[in-house]
Amino acid sequence: MAKLSPSILSADFANLQRDVELVLDAGADMIHIDVMDGHFVPNISIGVPVVKSLRKVTDAFFDVHLMISQPEKYLDAFIKAGADLVNIHLEAEGAKGAMLRHIRAAGRKAALTIKPATAPEEVFPYLDMCDMVLVMSVEPGFGGQSFMEGSIPKLRKLRREIDRRGLSCLLEIDGGINLQNAPSVIKAGCDILVAGSSVYAADDPAAAVRAFKAL
Repeated sequence: MAKLSPSILSADFANLQRDVELVLDAGADMIHIDVMDGHFVPNISIGVPVVKSLRKVTDAFFDVHLMISQPEKYLDAFIKAGADLVNIHLEAEGAKGAMLRHIRAAGRKAALTIKPATAPEEVFPYLDMCDMVLVMSVEPGFGGQSFMEGSIPKLRKLRREIDRRGLSCLLEIDGGINLQNAPSVIKAGCDILVAGSSVYAADDPAAAVRAFKAL
C-alpha cells in the first residue's frame, strides 16, 4: 500500500498545527514540508523556524524537501530542527554523494529529487546512498499545477533499477497528484504520494486523506 505525505504548502499557514494534526488523525503517514529559497525555484515558502516549531507539537515523520540552491549550508540546521528525512535536488549545487552520506551519518533518511526535465538515469549512481528518490511531476515552486504524464515512465525506470539492484530505496512522487491519477503512479512503482491541493483544498481534507488511503 502506498503511503500518503500531505504537503503543508497548501495548508493554512495561520493554523499549521491544526492542519497537520487534521491529516495525521485521518491516517496520513507523514508530513511533506516544502522549503523554497526564491532562487532555485521562483517562490519562497518556509524554513528552519517552522520545522522547529512544528516539531514541538507532533512526533510525525517530517519529509523535508529542500528546493534550495545550496542545500549543503543548511543540512545540519534542518536536521537539528527535527527533519526525519532530508531531500535535496540533484540539480542543486554541491557534491550530492557527500551530502547524502552526511544526512545518513546524522541518523536521518536521505533522499534525492529530480525535476521533470532530468532523466531518471542521472539518479542511478546515487541510488545506494538514497533512502528515497522523489520524482517531480510538476515544475517545482508552486502548488496547484497539473500532473505531467511523463513522470510515469520515469517511475518505472527507477523502480526497475532499484529492484534489479535489490535496494530498499523508496519512490515518491510530488505534483498534481489526485485520486484520479494516483492509481497509475502506484502501478508504476511509487511508494509515497505527496498531495497538497488535492488534500487541503478539498471540502473535507480528512475525507480526502481517507480516500487516498483507500487506494
